[in-house]
Amino acid sequence: MSIDYDLHSHSRASDGTLTPTELVRRARAQGVGALALTDHDVTDGLAEAAREAAALGLQLVPGVEVSVTWNHQTVHIVGLNIDPGEPALAAGLARLQEFRQWRCEEIARRLEKRGIGGALEGARALATGSVVSRTHFARFLVAQGRAESVRDVFKRYLVHGKPGHVPGQWAPLEEAVGWIRGSGGQAVLAHPARYRLTATRRRQLAGEFQECGGEGIEVVSGSHSRDDVANMAQLARRIGLYASRGSDYHGPEQPYIELGRLPPLPEGCQPIWESPGWGSAVCADSRAVPSPSLGLA
Repeated sequence: MSIDYDLHSHSRASDGTLTPTELVRRARAQGVGALALTDHDVTDGLAEAAREAAALGLQLVPGVEVSVTWNHQTVHIVGLNIDPGEPALAAGLARLQEFRQWRCEEIARRLEKRGIGGALEGARALATGSVVSRTHFARFLVAQGRAESVRDVFKRYLVHGKPGHVPGQWAPLEEAVGWIRGSGGQAVLAHPARYRLTATRRRQLAGEFQECGGEGIEVVSGSHSRDDVANMAQLARRIGLYASRGSDYHGPEQPYIELGRLPPLPEGCQPIWESPGWGSAVCADSRAVPSPSLGLA
């Protein structure tokens, strides 16, 4: 029996809209057999998700999505099978949280200058976990009638050259990969087709990532088109990276990205879950999480 792997998802511990329990239940209902919870720069939801996954017979892969600055651009690295209690990883994520706190205050200050008040309080009211992200600001601005959708907010307010844009000062690539590897995990380059990079620059990013110890690349992603999938599969095969598959699910408010609806990996890709380093991991409550390669419990 083949397992439906979804190795990239978010809960209310960061900028998702479902609790870890609700996320796991929805994944199970949608036929997902192995789910990675990969909240942004935080692992707070893993223990709750692991308990619900064990109760439902779904395999929970403990993960995190680490924010990275590479060549003055923000990219994301997913860590899979991590030990969230590993000191270097925990300290690194705490440092990123400090920057996130400053950034959200600065975003609010910049929006205030453009006549948009109450943004910080509004974003915080929408953030149920420890992370206040740009997505929370976007949801607030939609609710205020400033834009029709979250995507529209980003285009009009939160990207480079717009009123609420604050450049990221995240972890260096080598450091982020080191945190993940040091915690026993595998590092995966998240949604690589989403970054505004030429094919040459994307190969450079993937090559440097691999040199740092990165093992995988998201070939199938909720934000990748069919052509993107084919191109990322070619890149993975070309430089010898394992292929990963993840929806980047944030909640039912984005019906175009749903759990259990991802296409399979293209032929010729080596799945990350078949890599030698894939195996049991320790979750936040110190109980072993079964390896996805062992089949459903």
